[in-house]
Amino acid sequence: RRCLSARRRRGTGSPRRRRGPGERREAAGAGPRLSRVPPRGRAGGMDLAYVCEWEKKPKSNHCPSIPLVCAWSCRNLIAFTTDLRNEEEKDLTHMVHIIDTEHPWDVYSVNSGHTEVITCLEWDQSGSRLLSADADGHIKCWSMTDHLANSWENTVGSVVEGDPVVALSWLHNGVKLALHVEKSGASNFGEKFSRVKFSPSLTLFGGKPMEGWIAVTISGLVTVSLLKPNGQVLTATESLCRLRCRVALADVAFTGGGNIVVATSDGSSTSPVQFYKVCVSVVNEKCKIDTEILPSLFMRCTTDPVRKDKYPAITHLKFLARDMSEQVLLCASNQNNSIVECWSLRKEGLPVNNIFQQISPVVGDKQPMILKWRILSATNDLDRVSAVALPKLPISLTNTDLKVANDTKFFPGLGLALAFHDGSVHIVHRLSLQMMAVFYSSSSQRPVDEPALKRPRTAGPLVHFKAMQLSWTSLALAGVDSHGKLSMLRISPSMGHVLDMNMSLRHLLFLLEYCMVTGYDWWDILLHVQPSMVQNLVEKLHEEYMRQNAALQQVLSTRIVAMKASLCKLSSSTIARVCDYHAKLFLIAISCTLKSLLRPHFLNTPDKSPGDRLTEICSKITDVDIDKVMINLKTEEFVLEMTTLQSLQQLIQWVGDFVLYLLASLPNQGSPVRPGHSFLRDGASLGMFRELMVVIRIWGLLKPSCLPVYTATSDTQDSMSLLFRLLTKLWLCCREENHITEPDDALIDECCLLPSQLLIPSIDWLPINDGIISKLQNKQLVRLQFGKAPGLVGHTVSSQFDAFVRAPGQPKIDHLRRLHLGAYPTEECKSCTRCGCVTMLKSPNKVTAVKQWEQRWIKNCLCGGLWRKMPLSYS
Repeated sequence: RRCLSARRRRGTGSPRRRRGPGERREAAGAGPRLSRVPPRGRAGGMDLAYVCEWEKKPKSNHCPSIPLVCAWSCRNLIAFTTDLRNEEEKDLTHMVHIIDTEHPWDVYSVNSGHTEVITCLEWDQSGSRLLSADADGHIKCWSMTDHLANSWENTVGSVVEGDPVVALSWLHNGVKLALHVEKSGASNFGEKFSRVKFSPSLTLFGGKPMEGWIAVTISGLVTVSLLKPNGQVLTATESLCRLRCRVALADVAFTGGGNIVVATSDGSSTSPVQFYKVCVSVVNEKCKIDTEILPSLFMRCTTDPVRKDKYPAITHLKFLARDMSEQVLLCASNQNNSIVECWSLRKEGLPVNNIFQQISPVVGDKQPMILKWRILSATNDLDRVSAVALPKLPISLTNTDLKVANDTKFFPGLGLALAFHDGSVHIVHRLSLQMMAVFYSSSSQRPVDEPALKRPRTAGPLVHFKAMQLSWTSLALAGVDSHGKLSMLRISPSMGHVLDMNMSLRHLLFLLEYCMVTGYDWWDILLHVQPSMVQNLVEKLHEEYMRQNAALQQVLSTRIVAMKASLCKLSSSTIARVCDYHAKLFLIAISCTLKSLLRPHFLNTPDKSPGDRLTEICSKITDVDIDKVMINLKTEEFVLEMTTLQSLQQLIQWVGDFVLYLLASLPNQGSPVRPGHSFLRDGASLGMFRELMVVIRIWGLLKPSCLPVYTATSDTQDSMSLLFRLLTKLWLCCREENHITEPDDALIDECCLLPSQLLIPSIDWLPINDGIISKLQNKQLVRLQFGKAPGLVGHTVSSQFDAFVRAPGQPKIDHLRRLHLGAYPTEECKSCTRCGCVTMLKSPNKVTAVKQWEQRWIKNCLCGGLWRKMPLSYS
């Protein structure tokens, strides 16, 4: 006390005040502490969905490559690397594996052909092509063979001989969509998701973006390869700066003006993190690269006297997003610990000396500006970080958005993932680095109240993620651990916090709408949908869809039906609707195809196409006699070649069979679990069937053999006229969506007599669903093995499918061509990864009209899912 009093009298010091419990330390390098143990009640937010591992073989085994890399596409395809070790020959084969998250056991493994270890994997924006690069400078581009998700081939590539690639990225195509989380309750999709003005990295004539990739090598070279429309590859290589130096870490980002920003580090925390602007152009059919040095930065931990020499190496360098070059994440580590810092590039005014102010005063916008890196946040000492995964949701957060970000911190997509060497995974806010969710593996699990110092030491190295990736909605995380095992983690929409059901539904609904607009696959959202949520989600999704303008509704018409089908598959009370939604997708496709075959009789095309006039006339004329409706049409517009009409008979037969089935099921309309129930109140779908019946009737006059075949009890009965009359009466009851009336007793009585007049066909509703999503609803961990289809005990929903699918051993059917394949098909087939729809891989038809029908599904299924090749023994 005497010393303190003396210091006060001398004015040489003041008593040191202790910080309060909520105060931040202002010393260099301090930031919001990333606690190793989250507060009580906040632990969790993540759990294991399934684990898939390799079968152990005596002579060859898959072992994790060093370094191990993985990538997750917008179509929910995951690519990762391993090394195949042959014990006899004692050599390593560098493998690339690609899986579909719905069928993780169906892995496609290919010998990459890389002579050195693979250092980078990168999907393109469409999720249909993959880049791989190795430590010898070779870059390969992989694309699907016949548009099959489990068949890939190397098409093109480039090389920087002997120079390992440390960073790789596709050139930006100029498409950027911004998510406005604060407007998630808006009714218009244009307010929730807005198109951001963003220039492509390089454009062709007419403004079309040019495809290609950019890579950074360990010697400080940047190489750009451009894919020309004729298949040629233009490649150019340039040094990032005049004084080339070693590049241990690098990352690539893009600016709105079409430029490229490259961040590099030599791996030492005492060296600056350098940034370069790269401009790509094509001059005289040659690729040209121009580089420019941008402001650099030193990590804050190197300037903190306490930590100056504590973290000697920079282990992770990542831009927060590919199209966000102003924010970067850095991680420095030693053998046991790490520290993470988030930096942002700002424009700041350059102060002008008073002498120059007097000579030439600086007013307003004339003040000179400079770019300067400023630290946003930093963590305290952490366990050693083994992997980092960044979010892909394009939520735009600026430096001033920290308060807004904290207010919406429960929304998925705002967090990035950090994996630690003790096996745990943390989700932290991408700007403030505050804890949002945590996952402890079995090796790192410990009580919440147990201090970190009392954690028992383990004898051997812990299993931890060496590479991991977040899904495109940030609701799932895939990690490959140090044993080469793939783990799929759910990330709760509430991030482990207790939220009411409405908030969770709103998060899921907002992300479903995002996938509907972008066309991305929504499998990771289905991981969090419980059976009790399905009805509300389907209704709210339909309400939001109906609020959009007519043009947008037409664009999204099939996508929302496919989304509803995948949702209803998760609940036993809505399983029958899945059949209806798949039938509706098929109906829409048939209607569009058959109408497109109609041609105007005269060359001077009128304002409306024959298909539009058909729709208009059928909606105005409500006569129940099909011949009277035909009189009002120009039959010459319906004339087609005889071979074309005959080739369409299978599709025409499906229309006729489905109409007969619907009318025969009308007396049982009180049972919503019966397939076809929703069609009985769907005026738009019944109107489509009515139009197609008229078209088929006209074509039947040209070629009677193309008509649907019915088994009738009377030879004189006109089955088409009978079905059209009953269908029209049913359509009149629900043609107006806001004024639906019940069918009268006379119509029901006539439909009751149909089974005595015509043989009611059996409808092939659904293919067998062998996906894993319905098996994950009970929140129990599922263990799988690569290359072996699981013998899983089905969820209660799966048993509901048995009534609507063909039993094993029964004749199979081509769901798109409506052809019977037999009990044991000999033709190669492919199936949809989303709905399980099966069709032949090669077309047996040569007629142009049928080829036009088949070309619609060459890349994707009816529901938009990807195709995967099936073995001949799939039955």
